[in-house]
Amino acid sequence: MSTRLLRFVTAAALVALAAGLVAGGGFSAGSSVPTVSLMVGGIDKQIYLPYQLAQNLGLYKKYGVNVQLSTESAGGVGAEDALASGQVNMAGAWYVHTIDFQQHGKDVIGVVQLSGAPGEREMCAKGSGITSPAQWAGKAVGVTSLGSGTDDLTLYMAKRFGVSSSQFTRLGVGAGSTFLAALQHGKITCGMTTQPTVNAIEKQDVGYSAFDLATPAGVKKWLGGFWPTASMLVQRSWADSNKDSVQKVVNALVATMHWIHTHTAAQIADKMPTDFVSNQLTTKADYANALAKDKSQFLPNGIMPATGPNVVFDVEKFAGKITGNVNLPSTYTNAYAIKANQLLGYIKKNCKPAIAKKCQTKKK
Repeated sequence: MSTRLLRFVTAAALVALAAGLVAGGGFSAGSSVPTVSLMVGGIDKQIYLPYQLAQNLGLYKKYGVNVQLSTESAGGVGAEDALASGQVNMAGAWYVHTIDFQQHGKDVIGVVQLSGAPGEREMCAKGSGITSPAQWAGKAVGVTSLGSGTDDLTLYMAKRFGVSSSQFTRLGVGAGSTFLAALQHGKITCGMTTQPTVNAIEKQDVGYSAFDLATPAGVKKWLGGFWPTASMLVQRSWADSNKDSVQKVVNALVATMHWIHTHTAAQIADKMPTDFVSNQLTTKADYANALAKDKSQFLPNGIMPATGPNVVFDVEKFAGKITGNVNLPSTYTNAYAIKANQLLGYIKKNCKPAIAKKCQTKKK
């Protein structure tokens, strides 16, 4: 049994107790509104803000679904593992997990794509002079954890710029205060992280952003193209039995994505929980400034970028994660997102997923 699959088994009881979620989906007692459980891989991270924003805007309720949000905790069960073990109905996690799961016999798919870039930045220590992964040889580089998405991206960038995995050291340093301390005290020379950790590092003058993986231009330069990241994942079997519930959640999230693209970072910050935007790592003003800089990572319509899955596959292959055949088209579907855009008036009715771009309306 693989390490990942073993985690599914051992984590199941713990998740059921800790998350306090309704795992079966369907309908809540005494109500015609379906209830679904959705765990997010760090709900206070900016890369995952659409899930909480949709709740705060009242969009889940508007589109007829009760979404019970929860978040994974440091050292706890990952959102994607909670999904695969059947403890939650949906997971807000990276699209790349669908490829990994397929290779382990789990049919997990992405049903709405929220971002086309990881939202990450490679932060390097002040005075290190790092401007390229080619300079990582002999250095210690931080990742969230070994085997994580940030680890895969780090390996890929290193190889892309001529540095093998044996030429540098990767250390799991988490995010937030643990990441900042590792950089500040010389445990790592560079490391990959997201907002608000990025902002805290810059504000305390501990390091600087050397490589941008948070904007379309940045991922094109460092990764070669769109790298779809934040996605809503479901088990295909559950989605097939709960299509109406899935569609309602996707409707709310697609509406949220359009709302993000028609509002400023400051307006978005105003709609987020206070402790998300103002805490030991950031002030509300800094949160908004950081979001303004990286807001282009969010896709406006929830539709998977056409070349995105192939770029993700290439990263996984370079990282040594592809051990068998992978059917990329089966790892996601645009059907729900296209239907949501049709409902909202952004795509003309009766358009097929394959020609969605040709069917877009002029609605802004």
